[in-house]
Amino acid sequence: MAVTKIRKISSWTLIACTVITLVVLGLFFLGGDDEPYKGEMWNPIYTGLLLNWMYVLMGVTAAATVLFGLWQFITNFRQNPKGGLMGLVVLVLFFGMLFISYTMGNGTPIPGLNADIQEYNTPMWLKMTDMWLYSTYILTGLVVLAILAGSVKRIINK
Repeated sequence: MAVTKIRKISSWTLIACTVITLVVLGLFFLGGDDEPYKGEMWNPIYTGLLLNWMYVLMGVTAAATVLFGLWQFITNFRQNPKGGLMGLVVLVLFFGMLFISYTMGNGTPIPGLNADIQEYNTPMWLKMTDMWLYSTYILTGLVVLAILAGSVKRIINK
């Protein structure tokens, strides 16, 4: 019964996020060009909307990772303290990855940007952007490795 409820909630959440993403992408690509830049370069009107939606998705994902990691730690620690500590190790490694990727980021301001973007052309925002990009690359690589390792393990076990 609980699995069915979880499956329904996750399915509806996936459908809602997909629909909102498709609408935002449609607005971004088909919403038109900003007038001051006509003829010079393509500057979609809804660039801010697309970026804000991506920030929301990234923030919800990070918050869900932390909350579910803590929840798993508390649940597993009650039943099996050694197993519960493994969940805490994963959470600490995740924050360690975020910290390392933040310190790897470049905080040098980008020259030649217009006045509207200068408030985000600061070392903190530039390093934060690099942190999310590097974290995405690292996690994507780990997913690919997990898929390959699972496939190799399945082939070996046959």
